[in-house]
Amino acid sequence: MSTLTDVTDASWEADVLGSDQPVLVDFWAPWCGPCKSMLPYVEKLAEEMEGKVKVVKLNTQDNAEIPAKYGITSIPTFMVIKDGEVAEQIIGKQSYAALKDVVEGHVG
Repeated sequence: MSTLTDVTDASWEADVLGSDQPVLVDFWAPWCGPCKSMLPYVEKLAEEMEGKVKVVKLNTQDNAEIPAKYGITSIPTFMVIKDGEVAEQIIGKQSYAALKDVVEGHVG
């Protein structure tokens, strides 16, 4: 079972900024090939780090406000939010190890 949560412009504050855990946000769109290829990595990370990190997806096609606010111009973009602030951001297709390393650096 996937532990990914879909967030929207409307739920951003409660789901992401209000989280008591670090949050990995996957900014994606249905038409984005690299986004689709990253999904298994994102799902695997959500399962492996359940209880330590909250992993969410934000569809940039349907939710433009939050990506604009954070200056997201390329997808996939992965952002780690910790204590309501951007802790780290990486853009583009990544290896699973690279994505996991970024997230693990903000746990604990």
